[in-house]
Amino acid sequence: MWYTVLLSALAGVMGANALPHFIKGLVGEEFPNVLGNSPLRNALAGWLGLILTGLLIYAADLFAHPWPDVLGICAGALVMAVFHGRGGAYRLNEVLGLPNPPRQVAA
Repeated sequence: MWYTVLLSALAGVMGANALPHFIKGLVGEEFPNVLGNSPLRNALAGWLGLILTGLLIYAADLFAHPWPDVLGICAGALVMAVFHGRGGAYRLNEVLGLPNPPRQVAA
């Protein structure tokens, strides 16, 4: 059971991380990405992240332990939501010495 919960949590992290990259790529905006901040690179990274999320969910076999797996997905997504909400992608680019696109911070 722990194997499926771990894979589900990783799927939550991966899916929640893929969404902002994919969406920013779709709308043509830059977003911090270790592969480059361009919209095209973000769209491709987000698309690949969504594919990997699906594969992780498939490997986790959600039907074997549905409730623990759903909680694992939710916990993983929450971790990544807090990471992005606190500007983690921008800080990661700073640590790696990569350029950051302009950041819009809500007042």
